[in-house]
Amino acid sequence: MNQKIQLLVFLIGMAQIINAQKVQISGVVKDSTGNLIEMANVIAYLKSDNTMVGYGITNSDGRYKISVPEYKNYVLKVSYIGLYAEAKSIEAKTGDIIADFEMKPQENDLDEVEIVYEIPVVIKGDTLVYNTDSFVNGTEKKLGDVLKKLPGIVVNDEGEIEVEGKAVSKVMIEGKDFFDGDSKLATNNIPADALDKVEVLRNYEDVSQMKGLSNSQDQIAINIKLKEGKKNFWFGDISVGSGIGETERYIVKPKLFYYSPSYSINVLTDFNDIGEVPFTRRDYFRFTGGFRNFGRAGTSFSISGDDLAFTTLQNNRANEINTKFGAANFSLTASKVLDLSGYSIISDTKVDLVTNTNRVYIDDTLDETDNTIEETSENTQQRNTLGLLKLSASYKPNNKFRLDYDIFGKLSRQEQRNIFLSTRAGVSEDINENLENTPFSLQQNVNAYYTHNSKNVFSLEIQHLFQQETPFYNAIRNQIPFRGVFTQINDPLTPDTDVFDPLQRSDRYNVNQDRSIKTNKLDTRLDYYYVLNKKSNLNFTLGITRSNQNFDSNIFQILDTANRNDFESNLFNNDVKYNFRDIYTSLHYKFIKGIFTINPGVSLHNYDLKDRQLGTVIEQNEWQILPDLFILAQLKSSSSLRLNYSITADYTDIKRLASGYVFNTYNTLTQGNRNLENALFDSYTLNYFSFNRFNYTNIFASVNYVNRRNPIKSTSAVNGINTVSTSVNSNFADQVFSINGKFSRSLGKVNGEFNVNLNWSSFNNIVNTRPSESVSFTQVYSTEWSSNFKKGPNFDLGYSISVNDYDNNGLETTFYTSRPFARLDWLMAKGLLLKSSYSYYNYSNGQRTLNEYSFLDLDLRYQKSGKNWEYKFSVSNALNTNSINRDNFNELYNSTSRYTVQPRYWILSVKYNL
Repeated sequence: MNQKIQLLVFLIGMAQIINAQKVQISGVVKDSTGNLIEMANVIAYLKSDNTMVGYGITNSDGRYKISVPEYKNYVLKVSYIGLYAEAKSIEAKTGDIIADFEMKPQENDLDEVEIVYEIPVVIKGDTLVYNTDSFVNGTEKKLGDVLKKLPGIVVNDEGEIEVEGKAVSKVMIEGKDFFDGDSKLATNNIPADALDKVEVLRNYEDVSQMKGLSNSQDQIAINIKLKEGKKNFWFGDISVGSGIGETERYIVKPKLFYYSPSYSINVLTDFNDIGEVPFTRRDYFRFTGGFRNFGRAGTSFSISGDDLAFTTLQNNRANEINTKFGAANFSLTASKVLDLSGYSIISDTKVDLVTNTNRVYIDDTLDETDNTIEETSENTQQRNTLGLLKLSASYKPNNKFRLDYDIFGKLSRQEQRNIFLSTRAGVSEDINENLENTPFSLQQNVNAYYTHNSKNVFSLEIQHLFQQETPFYNAIRNQIPFRGVFTQINDPLTPDTDVFDPLQRSDRYNVNQDRSIKTNKLDTRLDYYYVLNKKSNLNFTLGITRSNQNFDSNIFQILDTANRNDFESNLFNNDVKYNFRDIYTSLHYKFIKGIFTINPGVSLHNYDLKDRQLGTVIEQNEWQILPDLFILAQLKSSSSLRLNYSITADYTDIKRLASGYVFNTYNTLTQGNRNLENALFDSYTLNYFSFNRFNYTNIFASVNYVNRRNPIKSTSAVNGINTVSTSVNSNFADQVFSINGKFSRSLGKVNGEFNVNLNWSSFNNIVNTRPSESVSFTQVYSTEWSSNFKKGPNFDLGYSISVNDYDNNGLETTFYTSRPFARLDWLMAKGLLLKSSYSYYNYSNGQRTLNEYSFLDLDLRYQKSGKNWEYKFSVSNALNTNSINRDNFNELYNSTSRYTVQPRYWILSVKYNL
C-alpha cells in the first residue's frame, strides 16, 4: 500500500510542478456568421524568433487550449481551409488568457496552404496525419523514438506499436508493406530522419470492396511518408563497433532502404554479441506474415506448437547472447493491375542462461507447511536458427474484382542443453536435459473479392496449412524418474524394491522421447453481402474447416551399456490419426442507428470428429448454434464505446487426444484423453476510447470477461516434484477478468500518462483426485512524465509498481516489484548528444526484499552538422548488475527465479548515414 501511495504522490507532484510553469491560452473560433468551427488549428509562435511552442485543435464547440511558458511574448495564428483570421499578439504573464478568433472567407489561399503544412496533427475522417517535425527535437534515431512522441501512439516494451489500445496490424512506407505481419522491425530499424508524416489509418480495410461491410474497427495500420530527399534514393545507415579494453565485443549493423513509385527494397542486418536480439524465438512464432485471422464464425480450433519447455529470455537479458540476423523486403508494381511483394528473414541466436529458481509445488491439502520445495541451479545453452519466407501477389484488373495470393514458409532448428542441480527434501540430484525440434510450416492463402454491383458483394477465402514438427526430448537423472509409471512400487520409502518394468536399472537414467506431428488443414469460406441501403447490410456465410493430423511418439531408455531399451506398452507410445471437420453457415445483420452501429449474428455448425488409435475408432458428430454481437457507439468523432460478445466452441487438436504419455519436462508427464468434449467460451469485451484534440488528452479503457464452460483441464497425480497429468473436461468453469486503462495528456511540451492493468483468473484442476483451485490476481500501476523541448535536455521520469498475488490451492504467495526509472536526451552542443536510461528494481515478497538491482545505460554520440559520420561511445549495464528476478505462476507450482545477466560493456562504434 505504501508503494501505491508513493506512486500517487509522484503523479500529483509532477502535475503541480509542470502546471506551475505554464500559462493557458484558450478561446473560441467562429466564422463571420457566428457558426462555431471544429478542427481549426491554432498555433502559438514565439515572437522573438517565430519558433512554434504550442498548438491546439478546436473541438465540436469551437474551443481550443494551448499551454505555453509564462513571461514571454507570442504570436497566435489560426488556420482553416478556405478561411483566414488576423494573427494576435499575446503577452503571457502569470494568468490565463482568452483569445477568440473570427474567421472570414479567403480569396487567395496560398498563404493558408503554407500554414496548414505546419499543422502538427490533421484529422481526415478515420485517418490521423502527424507532421513529425512538429514533435521531434533532433535526438531521435529510429521510428520508435518518433512514435513515442506522437499523442495517442504507444510503442510497448516489445517494440510493437499500439493505437487506442490495439496492436497495429500493418506498417507501410509510402503505401508499400514493410515486413507484413509485425511492427517491431519497423520501430527498431527505420531511420527517424527519413520521416515526413505518419498516417494512422483507423478502421483499416486493405480491400476497398469490403470497406464498411465488415467490422474493421479493431484494425489499425500505419503509413510512413518519407521526406522528398529520401525518395528514389538509397538511404539508411551502416554501423560497426567494438569493445574497449577487456570488453571483447562486436557490432555490425548495415541497414539499407530504397523507395520509388514502382518498387521498394529494404535490407536489414544485425550481428552482435552485446545482448541486442533483433528477432527472438517468441517473435518467430508470433510472426503471422500478415495473414488475416481466418474467421470461423464461432469456432476455435488452433494447431498448437510443440510442448517442449524451451527457456525464454527475460527482458532480452541473459548471461551471454550472440546473434546474427538478416532480412530483406521488396515490393514491385509489375503492371497497372499486378503488385508483387515479399520478404525473407534469417536469424541465428546463441544464448547462455544461468538461473537459480525456488519452486513450491502444490498438493492436495490446504496446509502450506507440507508442500514440496525445490531449489534448482541451472545452466542453459540454447541455439535458435530461424527462417521465414513470404511471397505475395495482388491482381486488380478493375474496381470490381481483386485476387490475392500469399505463400508463407517457416523453418527453424531449435536446440537446448540444460545442466542443473535439483535440491529438495534431503535429495540432491544432477540432471541433464536435451531438447531439439525442427518445425516446418507452409501456409498458402487465396482471397478473391467481386463486386457485382452496389448491392451485391462476394468474398471467397481459401487457406491451407501444412505443418510438421519432430521434437526430441532427453533427460538424464540420478533418481528413478516417475516411480509408479516407469516402475511398479512395492515400498514407497524403498526405491530399490521397485519392479523395474519397462525402466531398467542404471547408474544414470537416460530416458528419451521421439515425436512426430504432421498437420494438413484447409479452411474455405464464402461470404455474400447484400447491401440494403447506405446504413445496413446482410452478410451470409458458408464455410468449412478440415484438418487431418498424425501424431507418433515413443519413449525409450539408453542403458549404461549404450543399448536401447524401448518402452513397448501402449502407455508409452502413440500412433494417432485425428480428423476434424466443421461445416457452418451464418447470418449477420449490420445497421446504423444514430450514433450506434449494431451487428448481431448467429452461426450454425456441424462438427464431425474422428480419432483413430489403439486399433479402434471413436467418432463424434454434433450441432452447435453460436451467437455473437458487436455494438459501436460513436459518441463523438474522436470518442467511441465498443461492445463485443460471443460464444465460441473450443476444440482441441491431436495432442490432447493421444492416450500415450508425453514428456514436457524432466518431472512432468502428460497423457491425453480420447473422450474429450469441446468447451464453450462466453466472452464479453467493452472498450472505450477518447482522443481530445482540444488538449491532447488520450483515454483508453478496456474491460474483458471470459467464462470457460466445460473447459479442457488436467487431473494431476502429484508426488513431490513429479507430476503426471491427464486431460479431462472440468465441471467447474474457468474465469478470466481483466481491466486495462490508460490516461495521457499533453501539458505544453510535457506529456504525462497513467496506466493501470489488472488481471484476475480462476482455474480449476484435480490434484490427487481432489479439486484444486488456482487463483491469480496481478496488478500493474505506472506513471510516466516526458518532456519534448526543442532545446536543452529532455527527460522521462516514471514509476511503476507490480503486485502478483497467487493462491494455488491454499498456497498463497505475493511478490512486489517497484521500479522508478528515468531517461535523459540532451543535445549538449552542436552535434553532441547524450542519451541515458536508468531503472531501479526492488523485488520483495511483502516481508523482505528478495533482490534489488538497477541498470544504467549511457550513450554519447557526436555527428557534425551536415556530415554523414556519427561516432558513439556507449556503456551498457554501467553499474555491472549481476542478476534480475521474475516470479511465475501456473496450476502446478509457484516459483521465483534469479537470472544472471551480461556484465558491463564499453563499446566504441561508428555509423555512416547514407
